[in-house]
Amino acid sequence: MTVGAQGAAPPAARPQSGLPDDTQAGPLIFLVAGEPSGDLLGARLMAALTAQTGGSVRFAGVGGAAMAREGLNSLVPIAELSVMGLLEVIPHLPRILGHLRRTVQAARRLHPAAVVTIDSPNFSLEVAKRLAGGGAPLIHFVAPSVWAWKPWRARRIARYLDHLLTLLPFEPPYFERHGLATTFVGHPAVEAPAGGDPRVFRQDHGIPQAAPLLCVLPGSRRGETARLLPIFRDTLALLRTSVPNLHVVVPTVPNVADDVAAAARDWSVPAAVLRDPAAKYDAFAASDAALAASGTVAVELAVAGVPSVIAYRLSPLTAFLARHLLKVRYVSLPNLLLDRAAQPEFLQDNCTPVNLAAALERLLTDPAARAAQKADAAAAVAQLTSGGDSPSQRAARCILDLIATGAPARNG
Repeated sequence: MTVGAQGAAPPAARPQSGLPDDTQAGPLIFLVAGEPSGDLLGARLMAALTAQTGGSVRFAGVGGAAMAREGLNSLVPIAELSVMGLLEVIPHLPRILGHLRRTVQAARRLHPAAVVTIDSPNFSLEVAKRLAGGGAPLIHFVAPSVWAWKPWRARRIARYLDHLLTLLPFEPPYFERHGLATTFVGHPAVEAPAGGDPRVFRQDHGIPQAAPLLCVLPGSRRGETARLLPIFRDTLALLRTSVPNLHVVVPTVPNVADDVAAAARDWSVPAAVLRDPAAKYDAFAASDAALAASGTVAVELAVAGVPSVIAYRLSPLTAFLARHLLKVRYVSLPNLLLDRAAQPEFLQDNCTPVNLAAALERLLTDPAARAAQKADAAAAVAQLTSGGDSPSQRAARCILDLIATGAPARNG
């Protein structure tokens, strides 16, 4: 259920000038989200802020389509910021740095009541760092994974951030020991909308009711899809022989939808590509299993109870560097929480069609295997809540409290 939908009037239409409506009452909150997962977090946060202020709040900053639906006209295109990898970002640096300068300049000009940066630490935390000492409290939503790699980042961001909102229960101590006020709000994936009727979904997309249905999620960045789509294509070719009448549904996001649709036309099994991000949850409800790129979607699939196989590949050099920096056994958050591979993971050289097909065949053909993973998923998801309120409601209340109490911003 989307935060803010309960009894709250929809926000009034806002002008599309790239700047907030100065005629509207309420604090101005400057938001920065640099990738699709952060865009969804930002949209839910905006809905909660709107609900808790009775609509007396204004927004400016950077976001994507989901945040636009809540009233934000992004200052820069989010698709041009969403680049993954240690080395992959280099060709895009001039454009990204230009967007960074424009974002910082806009925040300084607008004098917001608070600046909230969301996930995407390479971009959003650099924005926050450059705004330190500007008068507005700096709040970051989604802690950098210092428990996985680069532990020294906790001390670094504590020098300029005023508050940190974390998704995971074990994260606050990593930052509080450096003097950074931190609040665990819970993981927003737990507030994802429930999917619709599986029978209706299958009927609408021409999928036989009895056919095995695999949900394929190749990522939200072009670098991810470029590396994973050929592997996923070959995986499906293998599954076609072992899972009769297999059908595929592919939820995607706007910035990679054309690439995904073009690739899916060459697959050996029937594939329905969904261009509306909101349709993802209906696809989850109708699917028997999923093949997904590593990321937030692994948690979303666990919340939806969809047995899943997680895959990922970085460029060889980036992978070599990451292998020597990572301090965790797993990349899937449900696996990290449970400290075991409840969701099978296949990374880098292990991310092959043969490995993926074998793991998926088991989930698609063995009811006991599906039931076991669903039980594991429920155990992991239980650790991602904090109290009765939704994560977005808790985050919004924390931000509004900081504004109301006049929490001082640190000097840069």
